[in-house]
Amino acid sequence: MNVAVRQVDDGTSKGVPMNSNAREAYVESIRLIERAHRRFLDVVKDELERLGRDEVNNVQAVLLHNVGGEELTPSELKSRGYYLGSNVSYNLKKLNELGYLVQRRSNRDRRTVRITVTEKGAEVAALVEALIDRQMQSLGPIGGVEGEALEATGLVLRRLDRFWKDQVLYRL
Repeated sequence: MNVAVRQVDDGTSKGVPMNSNAREAYVESIRLIERAHRRFLDVVKDELERLGRDEVNNVQAVLLHNVGGEELTPSELKSRGYYLGSNVSYNLKKLNELGYLVQRRSNRDRRTVRITVTEKGAEVAALVEALIDRQMQSLGPIGGVEGEALEATGLVLRRLDRFWKDQVLYRL
C-alpha cells in the first residue's frame, strides 16, 4: 500500500499518514466535535429547563460561565475562541438588557466596552459550574471516560485548533 505522509507542524515533527482510514477518522472527528458541542448545549438547556430558568438560553448560560468573575471585552471572548462575532454581540446585548451582565466603557479607551457578570449572572454561571462538577463525578464510572483520556483528547483538539488557525493565517 502506498501511503503519503504529510508534515504537520504541531511540535511533534511527525507526519500523519494520509490513507483512507486516517481521512475517514479526520472527517469523523470534525463531525464529532460539532455534535459534542451541540449535545453539551442540549444538556445545559435541559438543566435550565429542569430548574425553571427559562429567562436565558443555553448559549447565554455558557457565555456567563465563560466570562465568570473576569472583566473582558467582546473581542477577548472571540479571541479565546468561545464565540463568533454576531453571536456574541447579540447575546451580550440580551444579557445586558436582562440584567445578567454589565457593559461599561473602559476608562482608558472610551471605544472599548468591558463586560462583567452581575450577581444574577453569577447565579446562572454557578448552575453551569455545578452541572459540570456533577458530570465530572459520573463521567468516568458511567461514561467510561477517565481524566487521562480527557487530557489526551484536549491535546489533540488543541493541535487541530492550531492547525486550522494556521491554515487561515498562513493559507497553507
